[in-house]
Amino acid sequence: MTDGKDVSDWWRTSIIDMEPGRIDLRGHPVQELIGHIGFSEMIWLMVTGEEIKGDRASLFEAALVSAVDHGPQAPSIAAARMAVTCGIGLQSAMATGLNMLGDVHGGAGEQAVTLYRSIEKNGPDELITSMDAWRAEHGRFLPGFGHRFHKPVDPRAPRLLALVDAAAKTGAVSGAYAEIGRAIEAQLATERGKPVPMNIDGATAVIYAELGCAPPLARGFFGLSRSVGLLAHAWEQMEQGGRNKGPTPPQYRWTYDGD
Repeated sequence: MTDGKDVSDWWRTSIIDMEPGRIDLRGHPVQELIGHIGFSEMIWLMVTGEEIKGDRASLFEAALVSAVDHGPQAPSIAAARMAVTCGIGLQSAMATGLNMLGDVHGGAGEQAVTLYRSIEKNGPDELITSMDAWRAEHGRFLPGFGHRFHKPVDPRAPRLLALVDAAAKTGAVSGAYAEIGRAIEAQLATERGKPVPMNIDGATAVIYAELGCAPPLARGFFGLSRSVGLLAHAWEQMEQGGRNKGPTPPQYRWTYDGD
């Protein structure tokens, strides 16, 4: 005989406690959260177990807002739209798009937080050494800088950095990671002889690093943010109709390079 703890301990959580007529989320009765806390603040509470308020909450929300969409050419969005034309529902289409988010498409924010943290650890005098060490391990591209479409500037990055600067003035964040991001940007411009501006991944990574997030959370929060775009595009495609749409119109064919 057992006391049932072997079953109840199978899943252990500090996120939710409930019984008939009661739901507590991170120790807060759900009815006290409803109507009193914003969605972004709720996300932070659920994920970290801590409350976020004031300028810190505004920064977190700004990061989430900034990355919701990047158009049908983004692989995640394209996948969701194509999935809808195959006859599946909104949730499955969103999941199809989310599953496209990997190390290359969706992972740069996590990588940028890791890069920023390594530069902070090594100190500002070792900036070039830290950048070279990253390249030696990961390749010549630095995550969070440059953009194949937005040239010469990603319009989202300056706005996000300005918000970080404002929050740093109030003491809500240190501003140290914004300085690191700008130092990388300046060094890249020196190396290449032209601007290599910070992109959305680099800017949101600044915010997530300033807020103390572990690097994997930057990727997770990006996925949450992009889910908004996935839902919007999947619904739009559902309203537009279409059947079995592929990545290109049917009159365009692929290149066959076999024998």
